[in-house]
Amino acid sequence: MEGLRVGSVLLTGCDGGLGLGLLKGLLEQPSPPRHLFAACMDTQGKLPPTMSILHGTWPPSQPVPKPSRPLADVTNPNSIKAAVRKVRQEVGNAGLNLLINNASTMRRSTLATETAENMTLVYTTNTIGPLQTSQAFLPLLKEAADAEGQRGMSCSRAAIVNISSILGSIEAAEAWGERQDICYRCSKAALNMLTKCLALEYGGSGILCVSVDPGCVTPPLGPGAGPVTVEESVRGVLQLLAQLSATSNGTFWDWRGQSLPW
Repeated sequence: MEGLRVGSVLLTGCDGGLGLGLLKGLLEQPSPPRHLFAACMDTQGKLPPTMSILHGTWPPSQPVPKPSRPLADVTNPNSIKAAVRKVRQEVGNAGLNLLINNASTMRRSTLATETAENMTLVYTTNTIGPLQTSQAFLPLLKEAADAEGQRGMSCSRAAIVNISSILGSIEAAEAWGERQDICYRCSKAALNMLTKCLALEYGGSGILCVSVDPGCVTPPLGPGAGPVTVEESVRGVLQLLAQLSATSNGTFWDWRGQSLPW
């Protein structure tokens, strides 16, 4: 398979897990991005709020290192603005083709133990963070969408991919007996609504907007539904992104390429 072909990508939440796996997967594509911006949270507060930028391919035989200079906080407008300036310096008028809002947090909870503090913290990271990041990078995404020779809608042209979860599906309401996780479910349901709003507003500018469940969940949600390894998830997500088109705008998918209910 040819794989995902995209000129520039900004990926948030590269501290580890899925984010680091997606970073590695993007670099190992047959035609990796010319500009790959890897952003992570500095949870120790020891590094300045800037971004790590990786160009070209990383040797497949070696592990991809964690970015050493992170974008500090996707909920911090000043940090996001600094990231926009850094990306602009590298891509120029070509714009940004693909924004993957992957940064996320979780607090285990039940209806009996949920707190306003947890709800606020998780919602701020999982929903407000992607909103503010998408707003800030809109001019660069529009420039990519308007580039000469670009037609149709695709992740190669201009797209926002919000990494969501089946736990945010109101219709499915999966795995309630195994894990309630109220704040996480609510934040991902809100993120899915944000995806729909972005699609309605930005679709006219040629920017594709989708939610994707990466399937990295435990305990299993049913036969064939998980848990999956990071490698399986990354392989499936990147294959999905290579196939999305205008008919996918404002929709919700899983890592296997299956449409999910809101």
